[in-house]
Amino acid sequence: MKVLLVKDVKNLGKAGEVKEVKDGYGKNFLIAKGFAKHATPEIIEEHKKMMAQKEAEAKAEIARLQELAKKLDKLEVIVKKKVGENGHLFGAVTKEEIVEALKTEHNIEIDKKHITEKKPIKSVGEHDVDVKLGHGIHATLHVDVEGI
Repeated sequence: MKVLLVKDVKNLGKAGEVKEVKDGYGKNFLIAKGFAKHATPEIIEEHKKMMAQKEAEAKAEIARLQELAKKLDKLEVIVKKKVGENGHLFGAVTKEEIVEALKTEHNIEIDKKHITEKKPIKSVGEHDVDVKLGHGIHATLHVDVEGI
């Protein structure tokens, strides 16, 4: 019996592969548990269309993220933070503050989880922050911290 694997199955194969298995294993385990479908020509064709659609969506997502990365590389965000008498900030500049400033100044929304700080921003001045957008795409956002 030929089956199309829907999920990865240990010692058998990865999702999307067509495998020849014994009838009992295919019907009673793989198909019954939802790990595979019976590999008819219609099912295989449907799977190919679905994979092509997912690939096209991934390419569109990558293109959108690359455009966003280009925008972020050129932008500078100003964060205003309270400063003490000695010129040091009260606390560090948080990811939430950077995201909020990016949203208000440039109308660009990103998730705070995408921002990676190598070290906390605890001083007034210009700092570079790495933004991981996914699919291996990175951008560098310039953050200017001003004291108030």
